[in-house]
Amino acid sequence: MAKLVADQIVEMLANAGVKRLYAVTGDSLNHLNDAIRRDGRIQWIHVRHEEVGAYAAGAEAQLNGLGCCAGSSGPGHVHLVNGLYDAHRSGAPVIAIASTCATDEFGMGYFQETNTIKLFDDCSCYNQVAATAGQVPKMLQAALQHAVHKRGVAVFGLPGDVAAEDAKETTTATKIYQPNPIVRPSDSEITALAELLNSESKICIFCGLGAVEAHDDVIALSRLLKAPVAYSFRAKMGIQHNNPYEVGMTGLLGIASAYKSMHEADVVLLLGTDFPYTPFLPENNKVVQIDIRPERLGRRIALEMGLCGDVGDTLKALLPLLKEKTDQGYLDAMVEFYKEVQVRMQTYVEDKGKEDAISPEFVAAVLNKLAAVDAIFTVDTGMTNVWTARYLEGTGQRILLGSFVHGSMANAMPQAIGAALARPGREVIALCGDGGLSMLLGDLVTIKQYQLPVKVIVFNNRSLGMVKLEMEVAGLPDWQTDMVNPDFAAVAEAMGIKGFSVRKPEDLENTLSMALQTPGPVLVNIFTNPTSLAMPPKIEFSQMKGFALWMSKLILGGRYDEVFDAVKSNYKHIRDISI
Repeated sequence: MAKLVADQIVEMLANAGVKRLYAVTGDSLNHLNDAIRRDGRIQWIHVRHEEVGAYAAGAEAQLNGLGCCAGSSGPGHVHLVNGLYDAHRSGAPVIAIASTCATDEFGMGYFQETNTIKLFDDCSCYNQVAATAGQVPKMLQAALQHAVHKRGVAVFGLPGDVAAEDAKETTTATKIYQPNPIVRPSDSEITALAELLNSESKICIFCGLGAVEAHDDVIALSRLLKAPVAYSFRAKMGIQHNNPYEVGMTGLLGIASAYKSMHEADVVLLLGTDFPYTPFLPENNKVVQIDIRPERLGRRIALEMGLCGDVGDTLKALLPLLKEKTDQGYLDAMVEFYKEVQVRMQTYVEDKGKEDAISPEFVAAVLNKLAAVDAIFTVDTGMTNVWTARYLEGTGQRILLGSFVHGSMANAMPQAIGAALARPGREVIALCGDGGLSMLLGDLVTIKQYQLPVKVIVFNNRSLGMVKLEMEVAGLPDWQTDMVNPDFAAVAEAMGIKGFSVRKPEDLENTLSMALQTPGPVLVNIFTNPTSLAMPPKIEFSQMKGFALWMSKLILGGRYDEVFDAVKSNYKHIRDISI
């Protein structure tokens, strides 16, 4: 049998390191499906929804360096889009194969025809359709190079008739090249930065994901400059551990100590971060930003210096030029304040809640205690993000995945599928909101089908919690945020997954411990307090005014019980307002 284009694609993908392809088979994908079956090196993961496949491939890419998913003509393409947006904005190298109708039907409004160039243009760094067999190896190699080195989604359009043609050999490369250049600012820029840092007394370091691989260099920099270290949510697991100078996160999910440290510094050094929340960035300080992508420099805040470089390469050149500071009063004060904030945060853990209203902070703290030192967490967007951001702790081995840039609902469970397949033997915990899990609930079956030992933890507050909070801050009565949920544990059991429900706080730790120790997939449905609030590190007067207006509108509308429950559940925040 002659080698088909589909065989050639599978060979190139396998040689590039692709281990799995996430897809729903059918129509124009069938020849690729058969080629994967015959080759045997790539596992076809039959997801129930292509969006789940894209999320799973994105998670695998973030963990192992490359992921792959596919969608067949029309609806399969559209279903991929949200997961691919998330992967692309997360910097995840993903190859997305978009199989299409036959080439002689292009432009004729054929059944399930989709213009893949238009559809995927905004969520890809490469996006082409191969119209001939000779184009396939060239385009696929280009797609692989783009995905890996531009760190994003590369879409390879594959008409069904082209996949079935005889393969054509090519004189161009068919493998991925992996150059590893040193990228740092020029000597003069490094010298100017050293002079600035040597001349200022109060310096704060803020780390993003791009600084994680330079953890030890960041600690050395902090020690020399006597600088507190704050970080973004994405950087927490990689920067927090073994770091005596850390002061926590800032942003809506963050805490007061990081916010205070950044605002009281003379110089704020932004390392490998494109932190978008400008209201939490300092306004009157000197700010220096170092990023591998120079187009990001200064787009969030005005800069004293904007430098292009890999954080690790840059710090290795910078450190020998710095003078160790002797006054660490500012550092000590910020670290001490961080300890005070941590003590206050325990208030929410100690107040465990009551039946059907378990404190979500307590849930997150118990999970942090019970989870493995090298656990992989996936976390849904929304209120679940808040509790995990504040109570999960980095160990140097734990990994946290979420939709941190695209901010989509329903990402945690699909990403856990990719994580469990990419890192077999690791404990994988999906921290799901009830709204997020409901959205892609059907793919619990995928977890069962492949017997993935994913532990799905549902923060079931019976509402769209973050949306509810947004409306409250705006002074609006929450409307259409309530959720009438099924019994998630019973749904899991119906799918062949072990299910637990937790309604009382005194049952939480034993149930979670049992779930983590149970072989195979498990779902734990936890009835959390729907009125728990997530207070930002700085309370604005407009927010307080909004809450007051929200309460007034509810009272006038006769919803007295909701106001009373919110006050009872969140009296602890009164102390935080004075921090």
